[in-house]
Amino acid sequence: MNQNQLPETMKAAFVRELGPASNIEIGDLPLPQPGPDETLVKVLATTANPVDTFVRSGAFETETPFPFVIARDLVGEEVGTGRLVWSNSMGHHGRQGAASEYVAVPNDRLYPLPEGVDPLRFIAAVHPAATAYLALFEHGGLQLHADGDARGDQRVLIEGGGGNVGSMLVALASMATPHVVATASAQDLDRVRELGAETALDYHSENLGEELARTAPSGFDVQVDTSSRNDLESAVERIALGGRIVVMSGMGATPVLPVGKLYTRDGSINGFVISNATVDQLARAAEKVNELAGRGELPELKMTTRPLEQIADVHQDLEEGALRGQRVVLTF
Repeated sequence: MNQNQLPETMKAAFVRELGPASNIEIGDLPLPQPGPDETLVKVLATTANPVDTFVRSGAFETETPFPFVIARDLVGEEVGTGRLVWSNSMGHHGRQGAASEYVAVPNDRLYPLPEGVDPLRFIAAVHPAATAYLALFEHGGLQLHADGDARGDQRVLIEGGGGNVGSMLVALASMATPHVVATASAQDLDRVRELGAETALDYHSENLGEELARTAPSGFDVQVDTSSRNDLESAVERIALGGRIVVMSGMGATPVLPVGKLYTRDGSINGFVISNATVDQLARAAEKVNELAGRGELPELKMTTRPLEQIADVHQDLEEGALRGQRVVLTF
C-alpha cells in the first residue's frame, strides 16, 4: 500500500482518561501523520502486557496525550515497502500506542522481523524476551561470553520461572551459564528444566530455603524475582559477594531490607522497568531477540489470539491474574 491509498481514519483501542479497563473504547481516530524520523506501519497484531494496564490505569505515571491509544508491542508492514517490522516501546512517554490499524513509529524504535518466523508467535514473545534480556544483562550484570561455546561459572536464581517473563529469564540465563536455578509451581518444573535450568524447585516446598542454599553454597551472583513478593530478607541472605538483586515487579510491595547484610556483601538491588529503557538498550535487546528467533531458539510461549474488540476484557483478565503463563495477541 502506498501513501495515496491510505484511509483518512483507522480503527483503534484508546482511552479518553486514565482509569479502569472499562474506559477503553474501540472507535475511529485520524490516521497518524509520521514525522521526518518516523515510519508509518500498518499493524498486523499487538499484545496486552501488565505494564499496559499500569499505563492505562495511571499506576505508572507517564505522558498520555488524549485520546490515548494503548499497548506497546506491534508487528506489521511498513507502508510503502511492505517490509515486515516490529516495535515494543510504543504507548508511553508521549508516544501513542500500538492498538490501532496504523502507527507512526520512531525509526530508532523499529526493527526488522526475522525472515521465516511466524509474526504472531514472534510478537507474543517479544516483550517477555526483551524484558528478560535487559533484566539479566543490562541490570543484573550477567556476562555473555564472546565465545559462543564458553559458559561462565556465574550462579543465577530465577524465582517464578514458569511465567512468561520467567520462562525467558531461564532460557536467556542458561545461555550465559549452566548454573541456573529456577523456582516454579510443580506443574511447570519440567518446562523450566527444558528451558535450561540446571535445578528446578517447587516454590511451594516447605524446605525451599534449605534447597536453595544447597544449590549455591557461596550464594547467587544474580537473582530475579518475577513473583511480586520481593522477599528481600531472604534474597539478601542468598547473595554471593558482589551479588545483584533485580527488582522488576510488585508495585505495591514494601519489603524489609536487611541493610547490614547487603552492604557487607557488596551487594546491590537494581530496580528495573522496561518502559524506562533507553533506545540503545532496547536496540541491544531487539538484536538478541532477532538473533534467537532467526536461529529458531526463541522459546515459544503459550498464546491465544483475540480480536482487538476484546482488549478491555483482556486488560481485566490481566489485572485479575487470570492470564498467568499465557500471552494474548490481538489482531485486526
